[in-house]
Amino acid sequence: MSQTAPVPLIAPKSVTILGATGSVGLNTLDLIERAPGRYRVEALTANGNVDELIRAARRVTPRLAVIGDASKYQALCDGLAGTGIEVAAGPQAIIDAATRPADWIMAAIVGAAGLAPTLAAVAQGTTVAIANKECLVCAGDHMMDLVRRKGTILLPVDSEHNAIFQVFDSQRPEGVEKITLTASGGPFRTATMEQMAAATPAQAIAHPNWQMGAKISVDCATYMNKGLELIEAYHLFPVDKDQIDVVIHPQSVIHSMVSYTDGSVLAQMASPDMRTPIAYALGWPDRIHAPVPRLDLVQIAQLTFEAPDFSRFPALRLAREALALGGSAPTVLSAANEIAVAGFLDGRIGFLDIARIVEQTLEAGGNGKMGRWSRSMQSLEDILSADAAGRAHARALMERR
Repeated sequence: MSQTAPVPLIAPKSVTILGATGSVGLNTLDLIERAPGRYRVEALTANGNVDELIRAARRVTPRLAVIGDASKYQALCDGLAGTGIEVAAGPQAIIDAATRPADWIMAAIVGAAGLAPTLAAVAQGTTVAIANKECLVCAGDHMMDLVRRKGTILLPVDSEHNAIFQVFDSQRPEGVEKITLTASGGPFRTATMEQMAAATPAQAIAHPNWQMGAKISVDCATYMNKGLELIEAYHLFPVDKDQIDVVIHPQSVIHSMVSYTDGSVLAQMASPDMRTPIAYALGWPDRIHAPVPRLDLVQIAQLTFEAPDFSRFPALRLAREALALGGSAPTVLSAANEIAVAGFLDGRIGFLDIARIVEQTLEAGGNGKMGRWSRSMQSLEDILSADAAGRAHARALMERR
């Protein structure tokens, strides 16, 4: 009697990773590789790191590999020759990859460059794990409207929003009093203004708890990351703007909290490792194993909290002001910040100049503080126009320094 191989009870989940060579993308790949047979990779994309993309594609054999930098197309072809993996290049090819049918799409392209691909993924009506905060900051109303119309399941991957998602009673949101985002305080939590004025890019990206890319690490150092997350939270959860709080928690053990009207406070806790929130999103609605250090509260011994210092870290204040104003102000905030952070990393401006450039860009609206940035955002073209205007003004400010 002949024997046949057992048939899997559940077909592999098809997965696309937009931004596969960044920290979130690589951590996602790590989890996928630890569960052979559970996932089938549809597509991997990267902006310019062709060598890392080739290595990743050879390990997980996606059907498609895309490099955003078209000049590296031939290098990608050569690196994947003989694998049978389809190869493409250019910004449009990344958007096209986001439209390929997949059960689960990780949207992890950093910055506004991730906006069009993420919207394309959301338009599929599938499950999208979102790690790009700028998408919701720049196009929150537009994106969430698309999520609702297409029936997309949007799963937050940022550790803070993922934590809130886990403990937020979405069936009875009227019982929620507030949500509290926690922040580590970054590398300059106790630094003086003089020390921050002299800070180098190497110091700014040396986050005490998390291993992340350069841009998000600098955002953590300025607290702009928490400001962007505050705007994200407003779009992700059914709360008012004044129901979102921020507290500094240096140990990064409590990732965020939800306070309820009966006085209860529910918190999600874990060791600071991005594979925990990624695993939650990848396995949702089930939980899957993540090879992360287990939380030992006895060893940690103490959890501390403090209020953010808005005078030393004005970025958080600027984000609140942009959210309150609405319209294109959050888009301009994000755009100016991207330009200023890039200028700091390139050595063209100082650390404290980042927030100054963002504030001056917001104030350039006329008709009062941030005036013209309050216009409505009805389409992707409106969003991209506001983004371009914010970037242009921030660049002009840097050139005058």
